[in-house]
Amino acid sequence: MDWISLAGTTLISPAVLFFVLGLLAALVRSDLAIPEAVAKGLSLYLVMAIGFKGGAEMANADPGSLILLLCAGVILSAGLPLIGFGLLRATTGVDKVDAASIAAHYGSISIVTFIAAKDAGIALGQPGGGYMVAVAAAMEAPAILTGLLLAGRAMSAQGDPRSGVSASVIREAFTNGSIMLLLGAFVIGWISGPAGMATVEPFFVDIFRGVLCLFLLDMGLIAGRGLVEHRRLLRWPLIGYGLYMPAIGAVIGLAVSRLIGLSPGDGALLMTLSASASYIAVPAAMRLALPQAKAALSLTLSLGVTFPLNLMFGIPAYAWLAGRFLEV
Repeated sequence: MDWISLAGTTLISPAVLFFVLGLLAALVRSDLAIPEAVAKGLSLYLVMAIGFKGGAEMANADPGSLILLLCAGVILSAGLPLIGFGLLRATTGVDKVDAASIAAHYGSISIVTFIAAKDAGIALGQPGGGYMVAVAAAMEAPAILTGLLLAGRAMSAQGDPRSGVSASVIREAFTNGSIMLLLGAFVIGWISGPAGMATVEPFFVDIFRGVLCLFLLDMGLIAGRGLVEHRRLLRWPLIGYGLYMPAIGAVIGLAVSRLIGLSPGDGALLMTLSASASYIAVPAAMRLALPQAKAALSLTLSLGVTFPLNLMFGIPAYAWLAGRFLEV
């Protein structure tokens, strides 16, 4: 299937169309809203479902094959912020602390983008392995640490006493609620195996896509309102970064996938993880560690620019590239 066909299939999927509906509703200032408690529940459900299903699939896989992939994911997450930081400083003019914060967002991952890519892979006949859930979890924290080290170096050069990486920040990076739930559900699914999956299939499989549609409607509303409220912060060089940095991450992810011999399904997911930007774990850690960084700038860029790009165009492009350049 060519890229245009893949993109068309993705763009007319209910999940993407509900995201577009939310985005448009926010841009025209509609009063459409998802209650915060409901949105939180939807997020918990999606993370738990993807973790449990991944663990159940992992029960039949070889754990030894996961080690190299986990190492690759950690290296990607730790290394991508270095590239992003350099590009931000060279092209946007933002200060070093903001550049470090933004770069950390783009080195870490969006679990919702990953969930959407995994669901799209199934629909496109190119599913990834359940063990990719563990890779997603492993790619959350390293980027945070790299971003904090970059910011600390800049602050130290300026004589700022707040340049250290505290134990509380490291703990925040590794104990983030979504990651704890993802890993916990993965382990439970792994222990339960296919037999356990059969007992909860109506809950974790049958209603999954409906819940994803409702959640992406909320994501569209949040992204659109962020663009409306903080549009003055997003200068064109920054918007450009939010558009080209995912492509850089995806190409590097493709090269790593080819190097370690991933299948097209797994490669597309690794590319998606490398191309996505965090708007949950990293903002929480940066708010604690770098309160002087402009949180609205990083969050609006990752959620308002990069997330829609990946959801509507990136995911089919990564699937097409993985199918073309990776061995079946």
